[in-house]
Amino acid sequence: MRMTMWVASAASLAILAFSCVPGLATEDQSKFDSLKRFSQVLDMVERFYVNDVSRKDLIDGAMRGMLQSLDPHSTYMDPKEQQEMQETTSGEFFGIGIEITQDENGILKVVAPIEDTPAWKGGLKSGDLILEVDGESTQEMSLGKAVSKIKGPKGSAVMLTVLSKSDKEPKEVKLVRDVIPLISVKTRVLDDGYLWVRLMRFSERTTDELYEKIGEYTKNHELQGIILDLRDNPGGLLDQSISVADAFLNEGVVVSIRGRGKDSREFNAHAQESDIVVPMTVLINAGSASASEIVAGALRDQKRALLIGERSFGKGSVQNIIPLSDGGAVKLTIARYYTPNGTSIQAEGIQPDILMPFEAPREEDKAHPRRLMREKDLTGHLENPNGNGESGKPAFKRSPEATEALTRDNQLRLALQLVRSLPRIQTIH
Repeated sequence: MRMTMWVASAASLAILAFSCVPGLATEDQSKFDSLKRFSQVLDMVERFYVNDVSRKDLIDGAMRGMLQSLDPHSTYMDPKEQQEMQETTSGEFFGIGIEITQDENGILKVVAPIEDTPAWKGGLKSGDLILEVDGESTQEMSLGKAVSKIKGPKGSAVMLTVLSKSDKEPKEVKLVRDVIPLISVKTRVLDDGYLWVRLMRFSERTTDELYEKIGEYTKNHELQGIILDLRDNPGGLLDQSISVADAFLNEGVVVSIRGRGKDSREFNAHAQESDIVVPMTVLINAGSASASEIVAGALRDQKRALLIGERSFGKGSVQNIIPLSDGGAVKLTIARYYTPNGTSIQAEGIQPDILMPFEAPREEDKAHPRRLMREKDLTGHLENPNGNGESGKPAFKRSPEATEALTRDNQLRLALQLVRSLPRIQTIH
């Protein structure tokens, strides 16, 4: 509509120009001159370019170039790409399970692989650069085109040429596309009363899934603490990040967004009967982006949780999806967001309270996990007069899956240790 108005205005100005009306060096005239130059270039391409190119393809390409020149997250999506975007948050889709962006050189960069997907199982990590998709260079490839090329039918394969931070040369990674699960919340009991809550993305049902999973546990157990794991969570829907943070807060600012005019707003937490009030720690890393950073920033600034891990990704902008009449859409950055204390994390990320790089277990540790000897392991040890445990309750038996996770994850071990001590910790920051 705005473009139509500009064109109509330009037509009027053209008529006036022939009448030699003075004072036409106005802002409207400047807009007309820009559109005139665009029309001239379009005409040159249509008349002289070596191959025939449809006007629709040329206009689509011009829109993509215009939006992508703004920032890495603004783009034009044709009807097919728009449908794929909707599927990633509300329906089933096929692919390798990865969130990507473009770096300052236009190369595809992995934000985070989604857990239990082909990309995650294939070893792709946050920060990896994707140099080629099926042999085609990503240097001049639009983000939308890259997403379309990486997605595909279930069972089909895609070959990625990947350069990891730890490698000196690129390597080829063949991944077989599969159904990408839209389950966004997983839980696991780490200790009696302590729940590991893993958020993999922020889709339409994330908050509902969070309450459902915690409700399943609290039906028969007393919840004493939560480890909220936001590592490698690439983000998702803004409203879901706000409602997830609100689940752990009963007042105060969650996030504020500042754009132009009506695009500036502040979102606050509310007291609810469903509020989760137990002590908690939060795990973040370089793959924690966007919506994940909103949650982590709110919980940190409100002194609700202790953040552990590594600096987050640093995407501090908000995008809006604006549908177009042809079924396509414009994904446009409309605002920056700020944590409750007024901090923008754009290109900076969130620094955890306790910096703890992830250390993968060594091969010898995997083969022979270290186990410390305790009194109860000694033959003929005296029994505790209180019964089987400190309070007379039967001793908690950790599942093999939880034991394995704690064995190979130093960040998770620290998070569990600290969440058990949080009621006795007076000052977090």
